[in-house]
Amino acid sequence: MRAWVLRENFGPGGLSLEQIPSPRPGRAEILIQVKASALNRADLLQTHGHYPAPKSDIEVPGLEFAGEVLEVGAEVRGFAVAK
Repeated sequence: MRAWVLRENFGPGGLSLEQIPSPRPGRAEILIQVKASALNRADLLQTHGHYPAPKSDIEVPGLEFAGEVLEVGAEVRGFAVAK
């Protein structure tokens, strides 16, 4: 999948559009095919190194997004795969 990845904390210029492995949802997670995304204040602070990102091997900012559910983990309730 393609994603904007934060490689350096130098503002938005530290973002790089890259091919990264597609994630797989865990037992209590859902996988969403993102159709639209935005950078909010927390994301911009993250690009400057002032906001801790969730633990991950690859730092992909974008707390706000919309899309369709592709997969649901075994323990997920209240979400279903989009039809």
